[in-house]
Amino acid sequence: MNKIGDVTKKQWIKAAAILALYILFLIWVKSWLGIIVIPFLLDAFTTRIIKWDWWKSLKNKTLYQIMGWVDAIVFALVAVYFVNIFLFQNYVIPSSSLEKSLLIGDHLYVSKVAYGPRKPMTPLTMPLTQNTFPGGGKSYFDKPQWPYERIKGFRNITQNEIVVFNYPSGDTIVTNPQVIDYYTQVYHLGKDAFERHYRKYDTDSLTALQQRRIFDMYYSLGRKLVQDNENIYGKIMTRPVDRRENYVKRCVGLPGQTLEIKDGIVYTDGAAIKQPDAVQANYIVRLLRPIPESLREKMDLSLDGLSASDNHKGIVEIPLTSQAKAILEQNPGIADTIILSKRQDWLFPMNMNTNWTVDDYGPIWIPAKGATIQLSIENLPLYERIIKVYESNDLKVERDGTILINGQRSSSYTFKMDYYWMMGDNRHNSADSRYWGFVPEDHIVGRPVFIWLSLNQDKNWGQKGKIRWNRMFRAVKKYN
Repeated sequence: MNKIGDVTKKQWIKAAAILALYILFLIWVKSWLGIIVIPFLLDAFTTRIIKWDWWKSLKNKTLYQIMGWVDAIVFALVAVYFVNIFLFQNYVIPSSSLEKSLLIGDHLYVSKVAYGPRKPMTPLTMPLTQNTFPGGGKSYFDKPQWPYERIKGFRNITQNEIVVFNYPSGDTIVTNPQVIDYYTQVYHLGKDAFERHYRKYDTDSLTALQQRRIFDMYYSLGRKLVQDNENIYGKIMTRPVDRRENYVKRCVGLPGQTLEIKDGIVYTDGAAIKQPDAVQANYIVRLLRPIPESLREKMDLSLDGLSASDNHKGIVEIPLTSQAKAILEQNPGIADTIILSKRQDWLFPMNMNTNWTVDDYGPIWIPAKGATIQLSIENLPLYERIIKVYESNDLKVERDGTILINGQRSSSYTFKMDYYWMMGDNRHNSADSRYWGFVPEDHIVGRPVFIWLSLNQDKNWGQKGKIRWNRMFRAVKKYN
């Protein structure tokens, strides 16, 4: 134990610098509860009344070494936890949804301070994990759960920026990793089972209230099938907001805008927005022979993009940029049929018949914090997930179509958060807002700033081109 008079001037200067930084941090996060740490912080750098390194006096050499490792590991984990929560984290591109702006294998530096970091919502979690340990098993405790608060950042999200966020539809999952989206799976299962055992409905001829009842039956039946077949689908689990999977997409719609997609072009408030330079669409291609690797690399086409739909006839569905399509058309000995794919999947909102497609979608208004809309049974499917799930209200619809929010009859609703519309550049191979709807502001993680490492998944270690050196430390811009 040191006396105050024994503390050197150098120690006081170091302690003062650390203390100043800590106070600035408290001002930034607006958390004055952290003041209680100040006496301990001063002691650790000056008087050391508390014996912080008590283990160094141990005579048992083995125990001394073990405690040395424990001390180093605990310090490293705390440092990583702090950095990941408040400053930045690494994110690896796992799919081709943003090709060619971002490639599979790109490692991104994601800034938390750009839009402002969220204060911990699920504080008891293992650093360097999102929701599971590498070998399996949940890596966080469900409790305590703290309310959403965001520290002030340096900027707001702007249109066409690439953003990392928590997967909104990931609040409910099943443990079978083959099931990508629980809600899509449930609706598909329920609809197929209902039509197999009862009848098929022409939803175009039904009123909005009748449609709601039909889709509610699909959902209830599908959920029961998942619950009763745990050996196939796994257990049903829920995840808090900040423990849902991280996704990365381009923000094409901002709060308060009206978005529409016509012939694959995105419009907001009636004006077409600039498309990314390397936007892609799926084409049905009849291959006469396999695409040579040299030509595939010239087209910048990854193996992930070659998802054969009918190998027997040589027909494949390939995502192509306009440049890649032109290259393929200039090689008639490889392909002789190139047709734009037309897709009509089960899109958001899943409990409403819209006849929208991935290329012709909307119009749809994106909610803004403080804005009020008139609610009706016709537009409720667009916003009920926001009201029930994201903003935690009790919402019910009576048999006559009366809407009850928290037990009160409601014909309007005022939103508590801003919402965003996210899409991938690989327009026909992107699970995005067209499938699961709006991204709430409390799901926003951060802004990718630059690529610090890029590994080609189509190459083995030792092969030329495994490390994409030309992408190292490339900035992530609006239009890569």
